[in-house]
Amino acid sequence: MRVDIFDFELPTENIALRPARPRDSARLLGIERDGPFRDQGVLDLPSLLNRGDVLVFNDTRVIPAQLEGQRGEARIGATLHKRIDLRRWQAFVRNGKRLRVGDTIQFGAGVTAQAERRLPDGSWTLFFPGDEPVEVLLERAGQMPLPPYIAGKRPTDAQDREDYQTMFAAKDGAVAAPTAALHFTPSLLDALAAAGVRSETLTLHVGAGTFLPVKVEDTQDHQMHAEWGTIDAATADRLNAARAAGSRVIAVGTTSLRLLESATGEDKVIRPFSGDTAIFITPGYSFRAIDGLMTNFHLPKSTLFMLVSALMGLERMQAAYAHAIRQGYRFYSYGDSSLLLP
Repeated sequence: MRVDIFDFELPTENIALRPARPRDSARLLGIERDGPFRDQGVLDLPSLLNRGDVLVFNDTRVIPAQLEGQRGEARIGATLHKRIDLRRWQAFVRNGKRLRVGDTIQFGAGVTAQAERRLPDGSWTLFFPGDEPVEVLLERAGQMPLPPYIAGKRPTDAQDREDYQTMFAAKDGAVAAPTAALHFTPSLLDALAAAGVRSETLTLHVGAGTFLPVKVEDTQDHQMHAEWGTIDAATADRLNAARAAGSRVIAVGTTSLRLLESATGEDKVIRPFSGDTAIFITPGYSFRAIDGLMTNFHLPKSTLFMLVSALMGLERMQAAYAHAIRQGYRFYSYGDSSLLLP
């Protein structure tokens, strides 16, 4: 499938550089298979969902995984992507051509890393010496890894440490936020519960690969980066029971969706899961685990726009995005949201 069919023009003024305040005041575009698009708000969710529906959130926590340092006179930037073990991370490295195996990068605040190995995709394995947990080192020397379409327009600041974290964040390991859940607040969750809408959580540590552009011309040539996730047996059982009772399972964010689909067999039974997933969902995919998706608006030609096109149909999503642009919806990580109900 040609990648260029997933392209569209987005005016720069539609790109959100800060989130809505309060979080749950963001807009929500309702999209079904046919019929008019519905301009609503995130606060309308309790009236838009059915009693018994289950929202599935990702409880990963974003770590300050963006590091700036030096190797000699060369400036080196590193975005940690995926944990390998307690002291090693895979990282995308800026100015990596100036790096050699065995080099030490000084990141400041007493934090150093050794360049151990250059991987086939151009990323590096970095080893962080010492006794302190790497997460502690990152809190000292790192910054929140904002997406390039935000970081390229303004510097990361202290407010991003709060803004780029969901209320569900509990388990360290993500280098990108599960952004659909940024819109939720305790009061909204209470209103959903009062309306009979249930909540479940899983964990997928989102990697920086989520921002990488698709550089190939055909989707079959694109290689997804693996991310680690887990669903426990009790959660899987409750989700299966909800679907068996006729309730809908609605993923909050593409990260939740991809892990649910990775954990579900052709029999449409969700099973416990723990490990890496590199699932790549494009039109023609048959969804097994979910009945709907709440998600922000995605980049042109991105794997995530391909995913929503697989769920709703490419022409339908092209029309929805054209409507959103005309109506002034705010796009990407800090932007507005959509509710996709196929």
